Amino acid sequence: MNSLLLSRLFTQLAETNAFPLAVWETVYLTFASAAIAYLVGLPLGVILAVTDRGGLKPVLWLNKTLGIIVNIFRSIPFIILMVALIPVSRALLGTSIGNGAMIFMLVVAAAPYVSRMVESSLKEVDAGVVEAAKSMGASTIQIILKVYLPEAKPSLLVGAVISTVTILGYSAMAGTIAAGGLGALAVTQARPSNAQDVIWLCVLLIVIIVQLIQEGGMLLATRTDKRVRAKAGRSKRAKTEKP
Repeated sequence: MNSLLLSRLFTQLAETNAFPLAVWETVYLTFASAAIAYLVGLPLGVILAVTDRGGLKPVLWLNKTLGIIVNIFRSIPFIILMVALIPVSRALLGTSIGNGAMIFMLVVAAAPYVSRMVESSLKEVDAGVVEAAKSMGASTIQIILKVYLPEAKPSLLVGAVISTVTILGYSAMAGTIAAGGLGALAVTQARPSNAQDVIWLCVLLIVIIVQLIQEGGMLLATRTDKRVRAKAGRSKRAKTEKP
């Protein structure tokens, strides 16, 4: 009965453990790309925030130049950017296919997006806190490391969740350059065979991964938010003080 309900491709993939492998490849592509994108995008976002008008060290020509470059890469649809990066990936990595090439392309697409998320988070930091640090003689680096980043931590974590989910969505294109993952499984194998059960299982697994990222990231962001902790502390004290 089960063989009648499930497609032949579904049975073949299940027998070869293709679904766990695809889940692992999706998670690997997503988190590896997100980590590298943040290594590039975090300092770039800090520079954009610091050099902007009203920032710690306004350098408008640098801010405008970086802003234009970031906006150019952000405005290109990922599928088009991926095709454009094929010769670049071949020149830098020696290949334009596979998971390594896909990570490179995901980083190029995600780093500008990350930089804008970081810039937005830093600009939400209370100006009064920054001014207090300046009045105590803190240097620009000290303000960035000890004021900006700690104060913006909850917002940065929320941005990291959004960025990671966005990268996960981009990773669905991996099959077009012979990389792996659930998106590749659905697009390159299930779709040509019209195996709807495989496609919907891939959709379900991607939704589960997104939910885990979302819930884990938001929980971490909430726990690092000083306002939430302070509110919880006041509520606890109020309960203990009740007669």
